[in-house]
This record gives sequence, C-alpha cells and structure tokens, in this order.
Amino acid sequence: MSGTSDKIKGMANEVVGNIKQGVGKVTGNESLQVKGKIQEKKGEAQQVVGDVKDAVDKH
Repeated sequence: MSGTSDKIKGMANEVVGNIKQGVGKVTGNESLQVKGKIQEKKGEAQQVVGDVKDAVDKH
C-alpha cells in the first residue's frame, strides 16, 4: 500500500470521525462523540503512516 493510499484513508477517517462527534454533540450522545474522536485519531495516525511511507520511498 502506498503512502498516498494511507493518507486518503486517514483523511476519510478524520472526516467521518468529526461528523460522528458533531452528531453526538447535537444529539447529546456521548458514546458517539467518543467513537468519533477515536476514529479521528485513527485517521491522524494513518496519515502519519502515509507520510513515513512516502519519506522512505523517496530515499
């Protein structure tokens, strides 16, 4: 899997995570907010993995 693929998946997870957090906040669903935050952090980590893969590929 290329770094770009990881970055795209990471961005998607961040977006979905942010949406879940927003819906959870509006509806008062604390569990959904937490799940959204976890998914957002997963996305951030995926993007870092993609950055590392890209850096390794360049060397």
